[in-house]
Amino acid sequence: MSPALDDRQLLAQFHRQIRLAGREDEPTPGIVQDTDGPVVRRYPEHPGTSYCMVECPRGLGEDPDRWIARQVAFFSARQEKVEWKTYSYDEPADLPERLRAAGFVAEDPETLLLGEVGALIHDVTLPADVRVRTVHSDDDLQRVAELMRTIWGADRGGGSLAAEMRANPDALDVVVAEQRADGPVLCAGWLRYSRGTDFASMWGGSTLPDWRRRGLYRATVSHRAQQARARGYRFVRLDTSPDSRPILVRLGLRAVATTTPYVRDARAG
Repeated sequence: MSPALDDRQLLAQFHRQIRLAGREDEPTPGIVQDTDGPVVRRYPEHPGTSYCMVECPRGLGEDPDRWIARQVAFFSARQEKVEWKTYSYDEPADLPERLRAAGFVAEDPETLLLGEVGALIHDVTLPADVRVRTVHSDDDLQRVAELMRTIWGADRGGGSLAAEMRANPDALDVVVAEQRADGPVLCAGWLRYSRGTDFASMWGGSTLPDWRRRGLYRATVSHRAQQARARGYRFVRLDTSPDSRPILVRLGLRAVATTTPYVRDARAG
């Protein structure tokens, strides 16, 4: 068994294996992943068909405003909304101020949690009529999309999961908690595998308001962790809100950094 890593070592592994290697997302048809100098970009071939994200894992060098201005010009010409994903240790240290000066608006920060996959495997007692399972069919993924729209609105519909599953089924597992097979999904989350690394990443984790605090989220976390361990992944990564963070910290994950999205919307109208 490999020795346990401290917080600094965990973050270093994440930065090297995921950020520097450009492994935040697995390649998906129709999505361009490229670099512009020190900036890593993800955007759709056809503007407006998926989300756009940039980050700067190596820092922005001696002229950061030049690289920021280039991204503003690029996504403005495409009339797209872009998120600049920042981490609390990114360089330059005043990156948030420079982004705001360029017209980016900060959204709610999240805490980056890292830890051993095994820490998240635990027993959860669920309501008698609720089950947790992995889903793959288009019908089930449509039910997940309906859950996301109900909770987050049209912009967070989750409809791309079906396309992602069809394009790269081995890189994604989607887990639901449901009351019955033909009923609504009560909670859903997914697991992305960064192949060639030690990391799997958990996303989603949305629960209908009337079903919160009943163990559904923890059950989907444990189920996903079992899947990650079965595939040989050692570490798990989550970007967490104040709602989910206490649950995961109690299970043994470590808060190693914060991540804040800065958004600039150049869509017409």
